[in-house]
Amino acid sequence: MKILLLTRFDRLGASSRVRFLQCLPYLRDRGIDVRTFPLFGDEYVRDLHTLGRRNLFRVTVAYCRRVLRLLQSVRFDAVWLEYELFPWLPAWGEVLLEMLRVPYVVDYDDAIFHKYDLHHNGLVRAALGRKIDHVMRMATVVTVGNDYLAERARKAGAKRVEYFPTAVDLNRYLVVRRTDAPTYRIGWIGSPITARYLDLVRSALIEACRLGDCEVVVIGGGRKVPQGIRVDSRTWTEETEVAEIQRCDVGIMPLPDEPPERGKCGYKLIQYMACALPVIASPVGVNRQIVEHGINGFLASTLPDCIRTWTRLRHDHGLRTRMGQAGRAKVEKEYSIQVTGPRLATLILSLATKAA
Repeated sequence: MKILLLTRFDRLGASSRVRFLQCLPYLRDRGIDVRTFPLFGDEYVRDLHTLGRRNLFRVTVAYCRRVLRLLQSVRFDAVWLEYELFPWLPAWGEVLLEMLRVPYVVDYDDAIFHKYDLHHNGLVRAALGRKIDHVMRMATVVTVGNDYLAERARKAGAKRVEYFPTAVDLNRYLVVRRTDAPTYRIGWIGSPITARYLDLVRSALIEACRLGDCEVVVIGGGRKVPQGIRVDSRTWTEETEVAEIQRCDVGIMPLPDEPPERGKCGYKLIQYMACALPVIASPVGVNRQIVEHGINGFLASTLPDCIRTWTRLRHDHGLRTRMGQAGRAKVEKEYSIQVTGPRLATLILSLATKAA
């Protein structure tokens, strides 16, 4: 079986790396030949994170290359697609796949549809507001990372919706022995784009640092880190991300309760828990499903909740250990590629069986 995989990014894009690229060994083990072509390369992601803007020349070249890949799709048994073929354009490419009778699986780990239907420009809302619904409806299978995305796919009229949580590789995310160090480290991992969420708990972080010897470890935030806080800013790399998380005592994921955030898949929480860290998260979207309040972490709705839970975990090493172990156990059972990878391979193979 030959699959044409069209991701949004290469390895620097977290969604492409985690939802697609790390799954490939499981597909190849089942005899599935996957040819991978990202829309945007790593240079595009670096520009976006360091310069805060898109390189229009690279975008134009990327779109031209994708047109060529699309024309080659008839040589494959199916297309495996991340989000959409051409961002900010109508679903012409997906319509072409349907006309050519090339089945495609489209995956969502984010509420990408809200970039269009909630856009501040009325023309964008009018032209593209229902685009992703159309993409979902034409797809042979829609795979999603949470219930919010699944509900949207079903309302759009998707033929088949399958749930695949975002997962980590347990062979990379190992549990290390942790001692009760004098400095209490509150960890956060992300990108310069998502670092703005730390501002939601800035005053709570200041208070937590004031109450004791505490620092905030920001992994991948670049220069977009809160001011007035003792911050240990760490550069993100794929090779060092696990070791950086392992240095922390607790992991946090603050989010506003808004439609785009309800579509997120809690990857940060899964990373923390895989390293046996207790977690503290806003009770938004899938966070309510991942975090079992009082068992593997806490759901904190207000700033006083944040301060109280951070302080409690700081002074109770045993509680941190128990919650970390519970989190690790949940990841092993539900959020590991060792569990989801074989399931995904079976799904892809079912497309060939159905076509035959």
